[in-house]
Amino acid sequence: MKITCLYVLLFILFSSTTFADDRFKDVKIEAKQVNDNVYVLYGAGGNIGVLVGDDGTLMIDDQFEPLAPKIESALLEVTKAKNTKITYLVNTHYHGDHTGSNNYFAKSASVLAHENVRKRMSVNNKGIGLPVVTYEQGIKLHLNGERIHVKHLAAGHTDGDSVIFFEKANVWHLGDLFFESRFPYIDVKSGGSVAGYINNLDSLVSQINDDAQIIPGHGKLTDKKAFKRFVDMIKATKGIVKRQKQAGVSKQQLIDAGLGEKWKVWDWSFITEKRWIETLYDNI
Repeated sequence: MKITCLYVLLFILFSSTTFADDRFKDVKIEAKQVNDNVYVLYGAGGNIGVLVGDDGTLMIDDQFEPLAPKIESALLEVTKAKNTKITYLVNTHYHGDHTGSNNYFAKSASVLAHENVRKRMSVNNKGIGLPVVTYEQGIKLHLNGERIHVKHLAAGHTDGDSVIFFEKANVWHLGDLFFESRFPYIDVKSGGSVAGYINNLDSLVSQINDDAQIIPGHGKLTDKKAFKRFVDMIKATKGIVKRQKQAGVSKQQLIDAGLGEKWKVWDWSFITEKRWIETLYDNI
């Protein structure tokens, strides 16, 4: 009986691993130059930002662990060098689609993140891959002729969010404080809030200049105009839900009615219109 149970357990573990690998087998990592020596890598999960140069390679977020070798291969194409070892790795927050490859890249990289990222990751991960440099408000890095500002913004997407600004290149990586052309995910259970998310967006609008290029947490490389459109959408849909709730409309009634034709294009597979209404309704 014990041997049979062991075989069943091994089968489950093997099947889970195989499923995880199969899930990402067709994913291609696409690298795009943003400005100077700053790049964005698309794949599955959160967008990756990269700064390359003789001083070493800085990476922002790293998607899912099965993709790590593909990410490394894409970096080889970007750097045109044999050594693709990551020197520094910044996590914009703790979600697995942004930190999944930490274990892989932490073999060479120093991992940086807000203190709450380490706290939340430590719940399920006691070993390699945890941030080894943490901060409260932020930190600056000086690398490859760039000054990189890593800034913490509280209580937005989660309670450990950071945004990154490449000063010379005038490029921002906003993590999941920006879902390009789609409704955002606000992780209330992990310290996020609708009010905090909007406050952070307003703060960023005032900091980002009109010529900046913006790497969103999800979606394509874009600019301030698209970012402001995203901010306007959130404020407008929040206003709709707030007015309806104050008028006594139930959550289900509002879901059935929807937000209006104008906002349907923001619906996507993860955060549908229904789920976005629920997030707003429950947090106003």
